[in-house]
Amino acid sequence: MPGKLAEYEAKRDFKQTTEPGAKVARKGAKAPRFVVQEHHARRLHWDFRLERDGVLVSWAVPKGVPPDPKKNHLAVHVEDHPLDYINFAGEIPAGNYGAGQVSIWDSGTYDEHKWSDREVMVTLHGKRVQGRYVLFRTNGENWMIHRMDPAQDPGRETMPTRIEPMMAKLGDRPPTPDADWGFEFKWDGIRAQAYVEGGIVRLISRSGEDVTRRYPEMHVMGRALGSREVILDGEVVALDEKGRPSFEEIQQRMGLTSESEIRRKMKVVPVTYMVFDLIWQDGHALFEVPYAERRRRLAALKLAGPSWQTPPFEKGGGPAMLEASARAGLEGVMAKKLDSRYEPGRRSGVWVKVKNRNRQELVIGGWLEGEGKRKGYPGALLVGYYDKGKFVYAGKVGTGFSDAMLDKLTALMKPLAQDKSPFDAGSPPKAAHYVKPQLVAEFEFVEWTRSGQLRAPAFKGLRADKPARKVVREGG
Repeated sequence: MPGKLAEYEAKRDFKQTTEPGAKVARKGAKAPRFVVQEHHARRLHWDFRLERDGVLVSWAVPKGVPPDPKKNHLAVHVEDHPLDYINFAGEIPAGNYGAGQVSIWDSGTYDEHKWSDREVMVTLHGKRVQGRYVLFRTNGENWMIHRMDPAQDPGRETMPTRIEPMMAKLGDRPPTPDADWGFEFKWDGIRAQAYVEGGIVRLISRSGEDVTRRYPEMHVMGRALGSREVILDGEVVALDEKGRPSFEEIQQRMGLTSESEIRRKMKVVPVTYMVFDLIWQDGHALFEVPYAERRRRLAALKLAGPSWQTPPFEKGGGPAMLEASARAGLEGVMAKKLDSRYEPGRRSGVWVKVKNRNRQELVIGGWLEGEGKRKGYPGALLVGYYDKGKFVYAGKVGTGFSDAMLDKLTALMKPLAQDKSPFDAGSPPKAAHYVKPQLVAEFEFVEWTRSGQLRAPAFKGLRADKPARKVVREGG
């Protein structure tokens, strides 16, 4: 026994940690026990421990015990632990080995079927996990854990790698009567879905780009969710000096690839993930679950942290909420039918966005040279949208640019230059410089004119999160 626990005791100072020390084996055990402990150390993981020969033989499992046989999880064999560790839960103080919070995720007894230095096969009888598992050695010191039985939940499915986000139609006022509608504030940021599995977050933009590295603040949200498997829908926002979501601010975090630049910008422009929907939970799609029930389940997750939150929604009261959004300087409100399903990839009338100011995403198709200090730079952008596959001219935009943005636009458009107009419909100015229609930007404007162009438009920022071919005219 002392030999088996020598490594365990050598790593710990029992004057500082409440973890148990070595003790003699328990007498008269009828069935060997197991425990799975959720360990919020430097990296979240789960400790899988089996009672055998007076100690707890242990593995650290970064993604937790696999719930079905479709996925094997890494299991890192670690030092044996004393039997009393089977009941340990609490805080391991900072500065000690394994510092962090430990809780008991599951416990029970097990049946042993095979045990060698390369393979351990057992059947678990836990409160949360029941079934046959095998731990097997791969190359070198690596181990894997595999569920041999079918999933405990027969309807469980593997989490998809991508779900097209549902979109809203533009409305000029909140739906009435509104008793059957839920209302949320509209956030002026970057639409993103969070795929969370085994405590690890993948953040996917509306265009399907993996932007996880760009927003490191979200990593801690995975730790907070622990073993729960979810797909969340929401918006990544940055706040201005008045605490309001600002698209101008979030642009500073878009498109970054350098880790050092991302870390620097985190301090200058912190972001928050506003979660407004739950579309997958623990192996089950929630597409057919009504919006109100999805919202109830989302609230039950209690997602509130330093860089993420679940803003509430209101049943009814659309006009009052729109007025409140205007007073707060927000973009507007989203109206969602309480009994509506989640429709991936569709722009559905059961979701309606009502804006305090007209906003439109458009594709840049060219530019006009500026005068004075703008000589050699864009004085105005020529923009358009797609209608049934045709690229339609929507007018020119000459305001809203900072000097830094003009430099950026010039650099981005230079390699896209072409001689021929990309517009299939409309009449752009003759003196235009044309570019391939690949850059998407957002614009604020008063209204659409009868000729189908923007009235009094202003540039708000680039939108690297949306494919150009999906930009269509909204409203008007």
